[in-house]
Amino acid sequence: MTPWPPADPDTLAFNARLERILAGVPPPNTVPPAKTRRDREEGRGPFGPLKLLDGATTRGIPGPAGDIALRVFAPPAPTGVYLHFHGGGWTLGGPHHQDPLLWDLARACNVTVVSVDYRLAPENPYPAGPDDCEAAALWLAQNAAAEFQTDRLFLGGESAGAHLAALTLLRLRDRHGLTPFAAANLTYGIFDLSVTPSAANWGDRYFILSTPIIHWFGDQFLPPEFRRRDPAISPLYANLRGLPPAIFTVGAEDPLLDDTLFMHARWHAAGNRAELAVYPGGAHAFNVFPIPIAAAANARIHAFLNSIRP
Repeated sequence: MTPWPPADPDTLAFNARLERILAGVPPPNTVPPAKTRRDREEGRGPFGPLKLLDGATTRGIPGPAGDIALRVFAPPAPTGVYLHFHGGGWTLGGPHHQDPLLWDLARACNVTVVSVDYRLAPENPYPAGPDDCEAAALWLAQNAAAEFQTDRLFLGGESAGAHLAALTLLRLRDRHGLTPFAAANLTYGIFDLSVTPSAANWGDRYFILSTPIIHWFGDQFLPPEFRRRDPAISPLYANLRGLPPAIFTVGAEDPLLDDTLFMHARWHAAGNRAELAVYPGGAHAFNVFPIPIAAAANARIHAFLNSIRP
């Protein structure tokens, strides 16, 4: 295999700017989660106010601990539904934090996007978040045709959301005998909560993530009595047979690089279609920023989902 090419000048310039921005704010593992959430909702996060779509609607569905809110938006006459799980280390974020990214996907792939407001840690640790995601996926599998006039289903997420997407596929297969999703979009996910080598060796450099931040997020999410390499917690260790085609996207400057490399290899080895896209110089969450490699990554994701035919 040939090495990845060097990062392009635009990516290098963005990375330098990103590090300058993050140098002026405390890392999330040093701030109470409730304060970080409040700051972001009020537009005081490091990247400014949230960009919300006017056309999005919110509805509730039954969940294991009360109603689960879904944020829904669609292009005209959609031909599929994309179930989305947001990132944020199972602790931060919300279904309305990535409206522009998801609206671009909705239009490019002609799908209704349904983003899940699952319960967050540490107030609601494991298994609360995965339970909500399972419930939302099960509801969609049972109701998509009536609610959205299509049963062509996709799912995906970023970072912790990719982890939740993988767990959801496994839970539907193993608990319900269901494989309703035609494809998965697993973007810079964390798939091993015991921490892969790239995450363990990254160090203290605050570049969206760091090794201490990754450990902190895991501690918020997972009570100490749970074994981190349990396949029900870390899908890297699960039996991955019979899962749908998946695209794995990650930047080469992401502490979670190994999670994607390892999970892609295991997905493929289990007999599933798996596509890997690694972007030189890409930081964690690089595809939400206005840089050329983000546009390239998102276009490749859209092309992959559009290649999945009924």
